[in-house]
Amino acid sequence: MLELDALGVRVRELRVAQGLGLQALSSITGVSVSMLSAIERAEKAPTVVVLSRIADGLKVTLGGLLAPLESDRVVLRRAAEHEIIDEPGGWRRVVLSPVIPGVNFEWIRTRLPAHCDAGAFPAYAPGSHEFVSVETGTLHATIAEEVYELLAGDTLYFPSGTHAYANHGDAPCTYAVAALIMRPRTASTPRD
Repeated sequence: MLELDALGVRVRELRVAQGLGLQALSSITGVSVSMLSAIERAEKAPTVVVLSRIADGLKVTLGGLLAPLESDRVVLRRAAEHEIIDEPGGWRRVVLSPVIPGVNFEWIRTRLPAHCDAGAFPAYAPGSHEFVSVETGTLHATIAEEVYELLAGDTLYFPSGTHAYANHGDAPCTYAVAALIMRPRTASTPRD
């Protein structure tokens, strides 16, 4: 059974987190302001079609919109369960974060051999954020056409946009990327 109070709180939290007013969300979804307001106040039960439009407008899956908040959920992912992606050129990505419905976070460790260019990566959806931390070696990160040289222990933050990583040094480089993504992540979309 759909809990209207919890749904209303969830819709409002997502809307406010994205800096959207009721009118803006209405324009994006095609759902009237009065209906959105009634849903947030738990006064009306929306149809599946209306819920789907709201979820799309808030850039979450329908399941992510309806998933109960699981503050007590613990997910253990053993090292043997990490997804490992070997890329051409000898570099490797290890997806450290488990896929959890409604949680749009990605954590990946990458190892670039010496003199390896991983190339450019497309941006996540607008409003996404990425954090990079170099564990070993030297990483050259290109963000908005500016190159940043990061040494072991250095960190870098940028709002998600097209970016590139390379190791121009003589030693391997290992770095981690944590991304807060404004769209759901699936098992097939790890990138950095």
